[in-house]
Amino acid sequence: MKPDFDLLKSQLEGDLFTDNVQRVLYSTDASQYKEMPLAVTRPKNKEDIKKIIDFARRNKTSIIPRGAGTSLAGQVVGPGIVVDISKYMNRIIEFNEKENYVIIEPGVVLAELNQFLAKYGMQFGPETSTANRCVVGGMLGNNSCGLHSLVYGSVREHILEVDAVLSDGSETVFKALTKEEFKAKLNGNPNQLEKAIYENINELLSDSDNQTEIREKFPDPKLTRRNMGYAIDVLLGSEIYTDGGETFNFCKLLAGSEGTLAFSTKLKLNVIPLPPKHKGLVCAHFETLEESLHGNLIALKYKPTAIELMDDPVMQAAKQNIEQNKNRWFVKGDPGAMLMIEFSFETEEELNATAEALEKELREAKLGYHYPLITGADNIKRVWALRTAGLGLLSNIPGDRKGVPGIEDTAVHPEYLPDYIADFKKVLKKLELESIYYAHIATGEIHFRPLINFKDPGDVALFNTLMNEVAALVKKYKGSMSGEHGDGRVRGKFIPYMLGEKNYELIRSVKKAWDPNNIFNPGKIVDTPEITESLRVIPGKAIPEFETNFDFSNYNGYFRSIEKCNGSGDCRKSDKIGGTLCPTFMATRDEDKSTRGRANILREFLYNKEKEQAFDHKEIYDILDLCISCKACKSECPSNVDMAKLKAEFLQHYYDIHGIPLRSKLIAYLPRLNKLAMVFRPISNMIMNLSVTKNMIGFSTKRNVPALSKITLNRWTENGIPKPETSKRTVYLFNDEFTNYNESDIGIKAILLLTKLGYEVKIPATKESGRTFLSKGLVKTSKKIASENVNLLKDIILEESPLVGIEPSAILAFRDEYPDLVADNLQEAAKELGKNALLFEEFLATEIDKGYIDQSLFTNEEKHILLHGHCQQKAVASTDPSKKVLSFPKNYAIKEIPSGCCGMAGSFGYQKEHYELSMKIGEMVLFPAVRNANVDTIIAAPGTSCRHQIKDGTGKKALHPVEVLYEALA
Repeated sequence: MKPDFDLLKSQLEGDLFTDNVQRVLYSTDASQYKEMPLAVTRPKNKEDIKKIIDFARRNKTSIIPRGAGTSLAGQVVGPGIVVDISKYMNRIIEFNEKENYVIIEPGVVLAELNQFLAKYGMQFGPETSTANRCVVGGMLGNNSCGLHSLVYGSVREHILEVDAVLSDGSETVFKALTKEEFKAKLNGNPNQLEKAIYENINELLSDSDNQTEIREKFPDPKLTRRNMGYAIDVLLGSEIYTDGGETFNFCKLLAGSEGTLAFSTKLKLNVIPLPPKHKGLVCAHFETLEESLHGNLIALKYKPTAIELMDDPVMQAAKQNIEQNKNRWFVKGDPGAMLMIEFSFETEEELNATAEALEKELREAKLGYHYPLITGADNIKRVWALRTAGLGLLSNIPGDRKGVPGIEDTAVHPEYLPDYIADFKKVLKKLELESIYYAHIATGEIHFRPLINFKDPGDVALFNTLMNEVAALVKKYKGSMSGEHGDGRVRGKFIPYMLGEKNYELIRSVKKAWDPNNIFNPGKIVDTPEITESLRVIPGKAIPEFETNFDFSNYNGYFRSIEKCNGSGDCRKSDKIGGTLCPTFMATRDEDKSTRGRANILREFLYNKEKEQAFDHKEIYDILDLCISCKACKSECPSNVDMAKLKAEFLQHYYDIHGIPLRSKLIAYLPRLNKLAMVFRPISNMIMNLSVTKNMIGFSTKRNVPALSKITLNRWTENGIPKPETSKRTVYLFNDEFTNYNESDIGIKAILLLTKLGYEVKIPATKESGRTFLSKGLVKTSKKIASENVNLLKDIILEESPLVGIEPSAILAFRDEYPDLVADNLQEAAKELGKNALLFEEFLATEIDKGYIDQSLFTNEEKHILLHGHCQQKAVASTDPSKKVLSFPKNYAIKEIPSGCCGMAGSFGYQKEHYELSMKIGEMVLFPAVRNANVDTIIAAPGTSCRHQIKDGTGKKALHPVEVLYEALA
């Protein structure tokens, strides 16, 4: 009988979904697996969780606990009820500074926890590369380690207490127990299931044969990263069973149990002081991977706090990522491998001396060729950002063979690494495979990423062979198949082989004792399905190919451009973390409003299409509706998933089937409609701001529609453009559709400013930028506009005579979209044009750097400026030129607001159904920063929609940098 989810929904304070879209969203994680759940729930509290467990037990189904969904072994993929604790159960409940602990709900994001603790000089030690979105409950489930496990160990070393709900719905608290307290759990315990759990472990670990088997067959105790099966070896080391051991604590077992034993509702964590303030990274460059393995052994002698490895393919992939390419600034040449060796000391002298001694020994050993010491918090942060982007960057490798998880989590003692890697390379050679190497070399864990194509049945069989071959290698070196990512469904199969059948049966007996009805996350760790079952793709099934308007050939087509999303969840950052990606997720914390969620829906419905016309899916249309096309995913996502481009292409195909909605037409054709409206300007402005007009169009009545200027910029220039007394060179000003019709005053000031600075300004003949058409998915029209503009400008726009633009979204279309829109014969011209199409601030910053603009031309008056950068500016260009030019007047001080998207996003925030979300995005960071600014502070924002959003949200007027600099002229 089908479970009555309507009944459960009525009982929960949180959410429950059974629709196809939500089930698809939660059918995958960051692994290669996909399995449709029965339902998705988002509990608000412990009582909700108890009701869900009771429902699952009565209906003979299962529950799959889930946090950020970044697991790599398929831990949160399953056919039962997904229970997502990240949306609501994310409170920091108590911090005890004297006793060094914090109590939290399991949905707290690690980076947000550490932001809170940093105010008190404390931190939670284990730090994963996914820290900006992973939740601590998930870290407990995987027993996560991270970058600094060399000194901080894993979650297992820092978990003090766990409040949990057991599989029968009863509640308990797991914590350290004295011998007497342990005995009390066995005798007279009123909780029958809890009593059975303690009886099981006591019977299991009291047996001398079992003790011998565990000690002989579990991974080398010297190996800190060992996470296979359940940690019964750790419990065996407690004082109950081993003289001189630690106190018994079942939390040690829950660490790494992947939600298969109990459901955690509250965690008490040990916290530690922040590291010494003098930190530095020696980024040792090596010619080969083998050199770096030996270099690692030398570096370990100097007691670093971390050593991370990156190999050449990862560093090459970083060149293709806008954000990470900026973070390669310290890389010299093309090293075959690099070690990022971190030190922390109380004094700068100790840091420098250690770095020098390490470099000296490496040089004497003829290992490496460049050893820069990177210091400064911002610089170190950028280096670590490059390293932690590794997983996502691998999706930029073209082709269907990708670096897949499976053997990526193996760990052996560091002293065995050179021999282990040599043997591993022999296996790859035999199987004719290639692999990427990166990550936690200090503790013996290198993330191997063999390139496998799961669409090819031959590669699927090859993957199975590879897993078996590597398991034999790991066993040879007494290592662990899982160091920190967990067994899940990809490595559980190998537990009997690695630990022995007897130990495996002991582990199975633990699962049976804790969860007799197999409710909690079945098919993980024990009794796992075959590792090639339930793959995200169907081996042998052809990938859909589509005729597109944009050129997607760089990644072999539209569908493969979607597949660049590997599920790593970089788009699930909150506003507290910073950055722009992904604004709608930041405001809602809903999976369907993340870039990953949108990619999963696109992939699912296009791959498993049931309709003759692949793009005829309202499900895709609806989920893309809340993508605000900010372009942050193109730069901040390590995989460069350009959802704005994917969305625009989809919409064009969808409109070809269903027609273009009237509102979309009006917005897209607004520049051409404005030409007509200028004839009746006062009346046009009045009509457009009538509530009845807004309601007819579908705009929010709470918005002020941008007014038409008194005169267009084209009209103003009809009688000629002023010329400088002495011309430095010619500059072509792009008269975009927003400046020309709505803000010609800014255009006029731009011309006067450039003239005053000694530049001859010309306005070339062009079409509009096409931005309004792109934003509404009218790609065919955008394509025509792009082609016309390229043909009009390709022979006059050069490095010495650039095209300068005022509105970022308009001028950056030349750089970003045009090369992918025009025909093949125009692509090179479009790329060259894009290089010389500059933001107004980019042009001025370059001229300042060349010494062509004199500071004496500007006032000496003191001013303070707050800058909000435009989304596409941040994604495709940078806000650095804006900061440079705004601080050029001698006494102008500039500070950038750490805001992401403003929330307006072109026409998005005007649409009535988007208004509330638009304002919510603005309220995260931008609006409070503007409201709290001193009354004399200038608010600067290059984007026209940003300025309107700031006005609507705060009542304050923001200025374009052009206006600020024009007013600053002496």
